[in-house]
Amino acid sequence: MSDEMPIDAWIGQGPAFPFRPGPEGRLAYATGDAVIRQSVETVLDTEPGERVMLPTFGCGLRRFLMRPNTPATRASMQQEISGSLARWEPRIQVTDVSVSPGDDPALVWITIRYTQLADRREDDLVYPFYLR
Repeated sequence: MSDEMPIDAWIGQGPAFPFRPGPEGRLAYATGDAVIRQSVETVLDTEPGERVMLPTFGCGLRRFLMRPNTPATRASMQQEISGSLARWEPRIQVTDVSVSPGDDPALVWITIRYTQLADRREDDLVYPFYLR
């Protein structure tokens, strides 16, 4: 990254989700940390085959629906998440993915720790996922 390029220019910007008007009445945009977090969530929420123009994009978490909340299921989810983020989110380096059982037998907590490559800042994202 060039010393002259601001971090937000390298990270980029994108429409804020959910779509909503910004302060000037136009589409609101996310930048910096928010755009990376939204991108990670988009990878997790998208199934391969959903996007016609990019059919391999996504994580494939829905294939774990109705599976038992066991260590084997959580380990498979962890591998799928790590591989998908390494492939589809080049602005971060994933340092850890943990999938832990929740209080509800159908709930798992996905914790993703990552480093933003633009400025080496560390961040994390906690994402609830229901198996049923």
